[in-house]
Amino acid sequence: MTSSRIRVPGWNTATADEGYRQVRENISILLAEHSGAGELGVPACPQWTVRDLLAHVTEICDRVITRFGGEPCPVPETASVAELLKLWNERGPEADTLLAADGDGKSRGDIMVMDAFTHELDLRYALGAPLPEAHAAWLRGFEVLVSGLGASVTKHGLPGMRIETEGGTWIAGTEPVAAVLSGPPAALYRSLAGRRSPAQIAALDWLGDPEPWLRAFTWGPFTPPSEAIER
Repeated sequence: MTSSRIRVPGWNTATADEGYRQVRENISILLAEHSGAGELGVPACPQWTVRDLLAHVTEICDRVITRFGGEPCPVPETASVAELLKLWNERGPEADTLLAADGDGKSRGDIMVMDAFTHELDLRYALGAPLPEAHAAWLRGFEVLVSGLGASVTKHGLPGMRIETEGGTWIAGTEPVAAVLSGPPAALYRSLAGRRSPAQIAALDWLGDPEPWLRAFTWGPFTPPSEAIER
């Protein structure tokens, strides 16, 4: 079981649709400011360019809308960055409506929000853009990632671990915990999302030996890189 106790003003009031909308707006602004970045590589996704990243989030948006009864609108393979942005921003409000429909504090689209927000951070690192201090998707992203890590911790037969950042505390796995991991939100988030190497994860602030837990950071779609790809 994974539990969370969030005490960050603004984090726990943001809904899934607000988080997704902010990701879409932020990426649109970033790409307007870096108009020639379409073929730039994305270190966190070594097989992708910036254009590929944008095509991915646009395709996920279409896939989710279609899954819940909307009309499919396949993303053209040859679409440019500008065309992809236009399509994503046209379809985005429909996705926002789907995300807002649950209204019970949880959303069937939390994974989509986490995925989009993770790729916003990927894009920021690729462009050398600053990371956001506040973001409506932080909580949704952390909740999904801690849940996935918690399942991996349990699968590996490990005792639970507590994760602490500025104002937020989660339990990954089951209590009682046998390790505590703490650090700045961005460093923790990137570690949970497979963007930091085992050495970087081990170098965070641990209470307890991190070694037994490092293998649990490989789960689902996430595999930490063997060497550091970002700081």
